Amino acid sequence: MTLPLMPKATAVWLIEKTALTFEQIADFCGMHPLEVQAIADGEVAQGIVGYNPVAHGQLTLEEVRRCEGDKERRLKLAPSSIPMPKKVRGARYTPVAKRNDRPDGIAFLLKNYPQLTDAQIAKLMGSTKDTIQKVRDRTHWNSPNIKPRDPVTIGLCSQTDLHLMVEAANERLKREGQEVPPLPMPESDEAA
Repeated sequence: MTLPLMPKATAVWLIEKTALTFEQIADFCGMHPLEVQAIADGEVAQGIVGYNPVAHGQLTLEEVRRCEGDKERRLKLAPSSIPMPKKVRGARYTPVAKRNDRPDGIAFLLKNYPQLTDAQIAKLMGSTKDTIQKVRDRTHWNSPNIKPRDPVTIGLCSQTDLHLMVEAANERLKREGQEVPPLPMPESDEAA
């Protein structure tokens, strides 16, 4: 359920300006009825200025009047005329502690998934095409220490993201009429 903007301030206004029950206000604001009662008693939210949901388009006056007349009814948010933003994934954040592991993950992907493009690897690993090229050419500043390690096990990407990226790359190869490489065999960590 979507809550109103500034729920406590909205509850303060509804307590002061309407004849709604504590349960109705609590349900609308996503609070517990006892918390609404504490606001009404002045024990909680002292100094919070009420936020008028009617003036700001979150409620209509007709909706408030309808619920005041019937204590069993619940307030409903008015539909917003502002379109909701589409979820767009931005750049992938890699914690500082894992940034030195990124070239190892890139080397693993280059070795085991040759069908992935540099753009796909960059998106999956949160890296740049330049870094990927340097790892591929062994001109990366830390090349002697780079050991291919599975990016899923070192926490740089999820198995689902990797699987989806490999599927997309395989589909691209099929469309281009090229052979799809077989999936790599998991390496065993047995001590000899």
